[in-house]
Amino acid sequence: MTIPDYQTVMLPLLHLAADGQEHSLREAIEKLAGHFGLSEEERKQLLPSGGQATFDLRVGWARTYMKKAGLLETPRRGYFEITHRGLQALKTNPQVVNVKFLEQYPEFLEFKAKSNTKSTTIEPDTTGPTEERTPREVMEDPYATIRTQLASDLLERIAQSSPQFFERLVVDLLVAMGYSGTKRDAGEAVGRSGRR
Repeated sequence: MTIPDYQTVMLPLLHLAADGQEHSLREAIEKLAGHFGLSEEERKQLLPSGGQATFDLRVGWARTYMKKAGLLETPRRGYFEITHRGLQALKTNPQVVNVKFLEQYPEFLEFKAKSNTKSTTIEPDTTGPTEERTPREVMEDPYATIRTQLASDLLERIAQSSPQFFERLVVDLLVAMGYSGTKRDAGEAVGRSGRR
């Protein structure tokens, strides 16, 4: 199975909260991962930046969007519970809860309008439907592209440089990472490659 998008997570998350109890986000992530039958590998899949698990992020955004619509509330950090509005929404037996569904609530429309006015002039990613991807995921794509391009450019420039430059680069890198003591100590080996 593929990792569900944040909108697919919304209705099961709302059902999970329907008991009226306070739930932790961590608990919700675990229960929803089981609900969707995610493998351990899928649960650990990270965003391109490596900063957060993709599924965890999507559950978090589903909670945030439903909170902005007034279906959920957060009584304390890391926890959420259903509101009266959330219970009323479930009574209508919706087939799906998504951004379009949430747009019936004025608070969500206000949140969405504020978000749109804060957006930058960067061209939107057209490689995939943005309604299925969280705002952070949309931002991760350019980051991954820039990082890949930068790595490629650096490797190309290093390959075109002299062996002495490469040796100095390695020494500088090792010293910056805390290896080899000082730059002076490490620098004694520069220029002696291949000699005994």
